[in-house]
Formats: sequence, structure tokens, C-alpha cells
Amino acid sequence: MTFRATVLTLFPEMFPGPLGASLAGRALADGAWSIEARDIRASATGRHRPVDDSPAGGGPGMVLRADVLAAAIDAAAPPGDSRPRLLMSPRGRPLTQARVRDLAAGEGVLIVAGRFEGVDERIIAARDLEEVSIGDYVLSGGEIAAMAVLDAVVRLLPGVMGNSASATSESFADGLLEYPQYTRPQVFEDRPIPEILVSGDHGKIAKWRKAEALRLTRDRRPDLLSTPESTKPDV
Repeated sequence: MTFRATVLTLFPEMFPGPLGASLAGRALADGAWSIEARDIRASATGRHRPVDDSPAGGGPGMVLRADVLAAAIDAAAPPGDSRPRLLMSPRGRPLTQARVRDLAAGEGVLIVAGRFEGVDERIIAARDLEEVSIGDYVLSGGEIAAMAVLDAVVRLLPGVMGNSASATSESFADGLLEYPQYTRPQVFEDRPIPEILVSGDHGKIAKWRKAEALRLTRDRRPDLLSTPESTKPDV
């Protein structure tokens, strides 16, 4: 089954962009997934095809119209299309690796890349949009955020990563940040690889890695330790 991604955007020329290179690009060429970027403006009506209007109640900026977005969503996802519908939004729930795994296990996703001050609130309920954020900051639009979501998802599709075990040992896989990694040379600028990693004792290595993952998580992302996914090593 090919994972189908549809992005609704005012700038379809931005896609596939980085998604056409590296792992995602190879997977796209191999048919593991597909992407369709649809222009929201194509669903607007009238001589100038307006897609936005001033905020009700006043205020700065413009707001994407509910009727235009509804037409764009309906054209991209007709009845029977059960793919999740995401709206990239700084006020959405933070994207997690658990949600990425859920999306990768499905048949695809439809993503609305907003612009301006946001979208008319009514379209969110009317078309069951799931608001998703990739961080506590604001971008010019949702396109880069949509690419981030798709990159995270595509790399988990079957056969995309050369070593599938990589996905089980990286950051957030078990609710913790990833342990430090080392490789040759044995000594770099008077800094050697930790002796335990070249000891050949796999049990001690596993315990060290778990402890280091916990240490880094405590130092940098203590919030992760309160999540159900986090696992505490016995150290």
C-alpha cells in the first residue's frame, strides 16, 4: 500500500522540496509514498479568486476563509477518504513520535498549510481538522511544518530506512532522548571514545547507554520523564 500525502497550500510549488531528496526522495521515487500539493486558490470563486478576508471583530492581518478551505478539502478528500486531516498551527498539540508512528501506520494524511493570521475557526470543526504544532514559535506559513511532519512519517514507512533498528534506538523512541554516539577515530583532539563502548561487554554498554539517555533527558527535557512512554533504566 502506498502512503498518500495531500497538502493544501497557497504555494504548491514549494513541494516536494526537501522531501524529494535523501530518504524521503528515494522512497518517493520507489513508490513507497506519494505527495500531491493542491492549490487552495483553485477552490476559490470570483474574478480574483479571494481566499482570505479581514478578521471578524477587527484586528491585523487576514484570515483564510472557511468556504474556500471547505471546497479545497472536499475536492482533495471526497467521501470515503478516511485519512487524518491535519492543520499545521502554532496553537495545536505538539507533534510527538508516538503520533508520527500512528500516522505512518495508516494509509496517508491530508495536511492544510495555513497562512496569514490563521483559518476561520468554523472550518476546524466542520471538516474535523486536527491542529498540530511542531514547536513553540511562529512560521510564515504551514508549508515547512507540513514538510517536517511528512519527513518524520515517511522515514518510518516499511523499507525506507536501511536499518529499521535505527528507529527503535533514537530520541523519543522510548520516551527519552538518545544516548551519545561515537565512531572513529579512537581519539579526537585528546578526547577518547568512552572505554565502556570499546569493551565488548554488550550488557554494560546497554546499561551505560540507558543511563546516558536518562541523564540527557533529565538535563534537557525533564518534561519527557512524565510521559507514559518514558522508561527509567535501572542504574
